[in-house]
Amino acid sequence: MLEYTLEHKTAFSLVGYGFTIQADFQNPQALIAEKNEFWQSLKYDGRFEKLKNSAKNELEWSVNEVYQGQPWNYFAVETSKTIADATRIIEFPESEYIVVSGNGAPETLFDELTYRAFGEVLSQITDYAYIGGPNATYRKLNEDGTAYGEFWVPVVKK
Repeated sequence: MLEYTLEHKTAFSLVGYGFTIQADFQNPQALIAEKNEFWQSLKYDGRFEKLKNSAKNELEWSVNEVYQGQPWNYFAVETSKTIADATRIIEFPESEYIVVSGNGAPETLFDELTYRAFGEVLSQITDYAYIGGPNATYRKLNEDGTAYGEFWVPVVKK
């Protein structure tokens, strides 16, 4: 049985640092390695802390988007502050969203939920379709060192 919910979300924005994905999407290990390398660079150069310090809440977001014809991945937060060197502000539409949730290791939860959503849930849902645009996963740390997360992807009724 597929585990997901359909939820209406109001429009929202995230601010993030991102990079253009070079890895082949058919090679999940290369894609994960590329994202991990980028995220480590954010921690090393201080941009991770800059985002976290400007965040409205504890949620850490991984955003996937095709922007100007290129696939991008961002580390993002909800903030009302301006971050001058951020890659961009990512706008999410008011829409119905398929939401896939779960718990896991903080280091792997983003990818696990994304692959579960695209590889299992969306491929078997027949009454809704992904509308394109950004999709995102958030995580928040649990007291036991694991993380809870949700993958959100905007959809329309077929």
